[in-house]
Amino acid sequence: MGLSVSHLGICVSDLDASIRFYCEGLGFTETAAHDVGEEFAALMEVEGVRLRSRMIAKDGVTLELLGFDAPGVTGDGARRPMNQLGLTHLSLRVDDVEATAATIEALGGNVVRATRTTFPLGATTLDFLYCTDPDGVRIELMDLGG
Repeated sequence: MGLSVSHLGICVSDLDASIRFYCEGLGFTETAAHDVGEEFAALMEVEGVRLRSRMIAKDGVTLELLGFDAPGVTGDGARRPMNQLGLTHLSLRVDDVEATAATIEALGGNVVRATRTTFPLGATTLDFLYCTDPDGVRIELMDLGG
């Protein structure tokens, strides 16, 4: 069967802020831009759809940021519980959890300090921390040492 992963989509409240967050803050690169209209209404199951799509990529992973001009977005942007059905988080390997967390905060994301988990494993120390993007999408920062 000819099958490969294309991308993961993220609905965002402010496309420009999200591009800055993911590209300037986390090192993604914008790879494509599309303006989408009514021709995709049936596929998206959204009447009167008008949106701007930006494809961004890093390390072979592509995200599609979807900025809906019409009819707008729904939801409250709250961080979803880990045990809620569906996708739970984007995980990033980092060299410095604190520095990356500071960048996330500076660009409109949130750091959930109570989730910080650090423990030794053999000769190294593992370090994990959950953050969110500006719209509440959970991002796991992990430093696997060594």
